[in-house]
Amino acid sequence: MSVPAREGTIVVYTDVACAWSTVAIVRLLRARDELGLDVRLDHRLFLLEDVNRVPIPKRFLDSEIPVAGALEPDFGWTTWQGDPSDWPVTTLPANEAVHAAKRQSMRAAEELDLALRRALFRDSRCVSLHHEILDIARGCAHVDAGALAASLDDGRARGEMMRDYRANRELVQGSPHLFLPDGHDVHNPGIELHWVGEQGAGFPVVDRDEPGVFADLVKRAAKDGGAFR
Repeated sequence: MSVPAREGTIVVYTDVACAWSTVAIVRLLRARDELGLDVRLDHRLFLLEDVNRVPIPKRFLDSEIPVAGALEPDFGWTTWQGDPSDWPVTTLPANEAVHAAKRQSMRAAEELDLALRRALFRDSRCVSLHHEILDIARGCAHVDAGALAASLDDGRARGEMMRDYRANRELVQGSPHLFLPDGHDVHNPGIELHWVGEQGAGFPVVDRDEPGVFADLVKRAAKDGGAFR
């Protein structure tokens, strides 16, 4: 059983607070741009705070960011620089915003998703807050921030997002999990890791990192090998 993906798309189950999915998305977008292929990311939710039944754990991410960040250092990662009390304990509003932007276009969702990740992992902004999300959206060229605000006010994207999450939660192995039009799927592509000590007290160790797999994933998803538009 697999999640169906339309030709020219890659279905990507993630949470914006996941460092490993941030690495994957950065690499997917770069591979797509370098190859010039017509592929869009179809963002779906894998809500880590619901799966793990805890607020977004700052201590987990503090141990993950130096390791994940070393895989893609140009992203500009930092550990949280704000007051600990300002840490975003939930990403549900930010994830909802990405899905509301997807109602405008997949490009809008891609832009807002990446901008929210930069805001959290680079700029230490509290992406739980409505005004922060909208301010971040105003910096995205293909996002209509006014329409996004209206969507967030009436919740029109949340129901669809949560229904898909509930329907596929057991099928999705974690964040990120990718599903391609040919039926291929892969969890955390190119990376194998293990933890030393308990999560949040120890640290992750990357045993294998193969960023080249993302070019193959983009090629497999491309619509007739068409050029990116």
